[in-house]
Amino acid sequence: MSACAVVPEAEAPEPAPAASPTTVEVVQPIATPTPAPTPTPTPTPTGPTTFLFDGELTQGGYIRGQVPGGTVSARLGEQELLIDGDGRFLAAFDRDAGETMALVATLADGREIRSPVSVSPRSWNIERVNVPLRPSGSSEAFRRRRAPELEAIWNARQVRSDTGGWAQDFIWPATGRISGMFGRQRIYQGEPGSYHSGIDIALPTGTPFVSPADGVVTLATGRPYSLEGYLLIIDHGAGLNSAFLHLSDIAVSEGDVVRQGQRLGAIGSSGRATGPHLHWSLKWHDARLDPILFTGPMP
Repeated sequence: MSACAVVPEAEAPEPAPAASPTTVEVVQPIATPTPAPTPTPTPTPTGPTTFLFDGELTQGGYIRGQVPGGTVSARLGEQELLIDGDGRFLAAFDRDAGETMALVATLADGREIRSPVSVSPRSWNIERVNVPLRPSGSSEAFRRRRAPELEAIWNARQVRSDTGGWAQDFIWPATGRISGMFGRQRIYQGEPGSYHSGIDIALPTGTPFVSPADGVVTLATGRPYSLEGYLLIIDHGAGLNSAFLHLSDIAVSEGDVVRQGQRLGAIGSSGRATGPHLHWSLKWHDARLDPILFTGPMP
């Protein structure tokens, strides 16, 4: 008889262990250090590495130029320069300026850049007369009248307008015979009198004159002043201003913006004048300048 193989029954699988209750694992947060801020690189200053300038480097003259890149302030000697948004500036030399001056720029990092400036002397028209200088004493009445006039002139010349007339090529306010040159002076028995502070242009009363450059009117007198007569002052910006004396008519008002070539008024002989003429003077801060160096010769 044949035998049959016995197949054992399959073993039942062991039951899975009962599920445990869900366990929430608590993980403590890890403190992450705040990254140090990346320093902003200091911008490289744009512009020249020293002063760039050109002009009339002589007594009564001027220069226009650009300050070094990164300049925060600059001066000529002790006079602070007014610098525009492009780093441009005007500086000028008084009629009696010395032969050597210095431009000084202070940079954002505290360094200074110095540039020497040589100022050439000029031969002025000096007349020596063998008579004593007249006393300059004035009456009390004159001093009382003069004081507010001088204050108004001073205040008008302190105005710093946002105008770029200083950077223009100046034109003559009127054309005619020059009857008085800038810088002319008399010496009375060795004692110097005051020098002529502008240029006189001899023309008939009523002749119109125009603005030599753009500017803003800072003084237009409503009555003739004791010495200047009807007086007009125009600020050309950067510390430079024009004054026009002995007028017969003023066609603009204080605060007016004027353009180069615009009619400003008419020539006359008001104030202390011996005849009709236009007296035109230029000042940069306290320095008195020669207008002919801004315009070139009379056409």
